[in-house]
Amino acid sequence: MIPLLLAALLCVPARALTCHGDSGQPVDWFVVYKLPALRGSGEAAQRGLQYKYLDESSGGWQDGRGLIDSPEGAVGRSLQPLYRSNTSQLAFLLYNDQRPQASKAQDSSKRGHTKGVLLLDRDGGFWLVHSVPDFPPLASSAAYSWPHSACTYGQTLLCVSFPFAQFAKIGKQLTYTYPQVYDYHLKGIFAQEFPDLENVIKGHHVSQEPWNSSVTLTSQAGAVFQSFAKFSKFGDDLYSGWLAAALGTNLQVQFWHKTVGVLPSNCSDTWQVLNVNQIAFPGPGGPSFNSTEDHSKWCVSPKGPWTCVGDMNRNQGEEQRGGGTLCAQLPALWKAFQPLVKNYQPCNGMARKPSRDYKI
Repeated sequence: MIPLLLAALLCVPARALTCHGDSGQPVDWFVVYKLPALRGSGEAAQRGLQYKYLDESSGGWQDGRGLIDSPEGAVGRSLQPLYRSNTSQLAFLLYNDQRPQASKAQDSSKRGHTKGVLLLDRDGGFWLVHSVPDFPPLASSAAYSWPHSACTYGQTLLCVSFPFAQFAKIGKQLTYTYPQVYDYHLKGIFAQEFPDLENVIKGHHVSQEPWNSSVTLTSQAGAVFQSFAKFSKFGDDLYSGWLAAALGTNLQVQFWHKTVGVLPSNCSDTWQVLNVNQIAFPGPGGPSFNSTEDHSKWCVSPKGPWTCVGDMNRNQGEEQRGGGTLCAQLPALWKAFQPLVKNYQPCNGMARKPSRDYKI
């Protein structure tokens, strides 16, 4: 047990601010999949507070430690530094197109459809990309909490630990997604080193072509991620208009279907982009649910190796808004997400179950 614990601690630099897993230890990355409120499955499930947890060493999806509103779980523990009394040695940006009610920031449909957290110190930090409305609370609230508005439907949160220098690239990506920043702290060396983050806070964005940007990001433990970001003037669907061709693969896309102008599955180009209709977790207990119960935004290549987690839907309105996704060719990530696709909409409009003859 002790050697395993030491190995976990050595995965990321000891001094750097990092994501923390459900075990309470630093991790290089994790995904939390907050489950929809499920009928007849106990009080916690009915309230929509249960979640599944995944990281590189978890061996697939695991039941979450406690409930999503607990400060002891992966999300709550990772965000703890934000709610301590002394944040002067930290930098952070909280952004959300559906910001918490306590924020004075104004919602704007001209801003990106994008949600996330940057939290770092001088040694590094993490980027939390998520789909959760009204989240997280302002730093001044001094406590982690989960919004009532995010309990009914499914949500995804991807946390990746990055070295200090990588936040310059992340800042550049945010000038494309044009987020609504509702809380921040960026002073001293952080403002000097990351002028793009300061521009994002001021509401600045890219002003000339190209209207999209892809950059390679390397995590604290050396995992490679690809960030895709588009500005509103890109004027096309993130997935069928760019991502599938950029990755060179068909994509099955989970997104929020309860909206206006949902785009159908697209097979008009070399690579197909197929809307997911139903999600099912492995095992006899499932659970399974429809995309209409799931506010998460992710996609997976049916035969590998790509998985992406982000903040954009497939609808006509979001063709004209900024946003993006974070992708990786990590076997642990793909093996967890690919089997979740229970049904999808092929281009003839009939629901279809995916083939399971995949390998990686």
